[in-house]
Amino acid sequence: MALQTPRLPLWTKLTYTAFVAVLVPYYWQAYGPTNFLYFCDMALLLTLVALWIESPLLASACAVGILLPQAVWMLDFLGSWMGLPFTGMTAYMFQDSLPLFTRFLSFFHFWLPLVLIWLVWRLGYDRRGLWLWWPLAWAAMWLSYLYIPMPPAPASNPGLPVNVNYVFGFNDSAAQTWLPAPVFFALMLVALPVVVLWPTHWLLKRFAPSAQERRMPRSNLPDLDLAETDRPTR
Repeated sequence: MALQTPRLPLWTKLTYTAFVAVLVPYYWQAYGPTNFLYFCDMALLLTLVALWIESPLLASACAVGILLPQAVWMLDFLGSWMGLPFTGMTAYMFQDSLPLFTRFLSFFHFWLPLVLIWLVWRLGYDRRGLWLWWPLAWAAMWLSYLYIPMPPAPASNPGLPVNVNYVFGFNDSAAQTWLPAPVFFALMLVALPVVVLWPTHWLLKRFAPSAQERRMPRSNLPDLDLAETDRPTR
């Protein structure tokens, strides 16, 4: 039995691994373990596994989970860079008070979606990714709602993660007050699949090659020329 040829270059796996090996201990020390409940950090770690085992399922789960939110991050970063912020969510990337190394690590929010698009194109889109990411995301939201502090972060620990995954509102300076907290959280649980996951899932199904197509050996593909040659003549 012939061994399957790796579909992803080794240098990509090693470079990505080196980056994660630096980011994880740095973030753990600076922000604590609860920081890894953010969807983007979850995707960063799952993508590491997806790279090494070349899993279309894990790559697809991360893609369907973060491509749309991170596209907003990318737009805001580019807009802020040109003096036209889109949402203001990346303003911290241009604050001199924040160490340059910290901002360098956080720039993964920009390039990780591009890596995931490349991975899905190389490995194919696995439609089960939606059903893997959805419960993982809901679990992270429940943990964030039940155990992560509401905003703002305490003055004694300004780097403490608060309002992780926006379960208390869209402002990290203060919790939203226009709805009771449980109602807002319930709406966020519903909005995640409706506004983020399903639209991304549809786009990936529509435009990305499927995992089945990428796994199909060339010998199993129809030979159109032979089919034309073997067609009986009249």
